[in-house]
Amino acid sequence: MVIEYSGIIIFSVLALVIALVISSISMIFISRFSSGEEEKLEIYECGFESFEVSRMKFDVRFYLMSILFIVFDLEVIYLFAWCVICNSLVEGGVLSLLFFLFILLVGFIYEWKKGALEWE
Repeated sequence: MVIEYSGIIIFSVLALVIALVISSISMIFISRFSSGEEEKLEIYECGFESFEVSRMKFDVRFYLMSILFIVFDLEVIYLFAWCVICNSLVEGGVLSLLFFLFILLVGFIYEWKKGALEWE
């Protein structure tokens, strides 16, 4: 039974060893090259001092744009999967692909007409 899982065990042990080596190397470099200056420990954000609290509310357009990006990105991933098996699709598969592309196009046109892709 151990032989069946030997690949998983070897991979897990190798991943653990690599993680420990990388962590220990970074701890050695931190302790050796850290000078303890206060400026190095301060928060750095875009080259200037922060002027508001970090828990400020974002504009709704930011969330809308990110959700649209995720939706269209996932749909493109589905298209890649269909392209891989394109030669082995039967008529029903091609029709479902065309229907999916039609829904994608209608959604994209709707978002474009509503102005959701415009950033003012």
